[in-house]
Amino acid sequence: MKKIIIGIMGPGEGATAIDLDHAYQLGQFIAESGWILLTGGRNCGVMESANQGAKSAQGLTLGILPNGNIQGMSEAVDIAIVTNLGQARNVINVLSSDVVIACGMGAGTVSEIALAIKHNKSVILLNQNPESQSFLKSLAPEKFFIVNSPETAIQTVKECLSKSLG
Repeated sequence: MKKIIIGIMGPGEGATAIDLDHAYQLGQFIAESGWILLTGGRNCGVMESANQGAKSAQGLTLGILPNGNIQGMSEAVDIAIVTNLGQARNVINVLSSDVVIACGMGAGTVSEIALAIKHNKSVILLNQNPESQSFLKSLAPEKFFIVNSPETAIQTVKECLSKSLG
């Protein structure tokens, strides 16, 4: 039986303290739910915090790395997929995730959200920026969910999974 993979997408160097805290909590909740965490695998920003959160709850972490090696990889990544694709790896991140959670905002995160919408994936946005919320929601109102806390994000993941898994 296929394992559930939840992708957390978010900024690396540009992550805020709130983004980092939310990502850590999301990683914990994903692990506690028995799901696999997928991130961009790097040792910075939302990726690092989410992986650390999942590991704190004995979760399994999957990192889709942009480079042709594991340099810069989070020590909390269990399974590393080395792509040598740079930002083009974003499509792998999205297509491999059953649900995508965008935690924070950056150009790479926006590209992952757009790819997720294009591929009819459910996207959960944990971000306080009203302009981002409004624009992104307008692209896929039925598959795009705006939440204000990691707890609500996980509840929304469960609702999305129950709809998609029947």
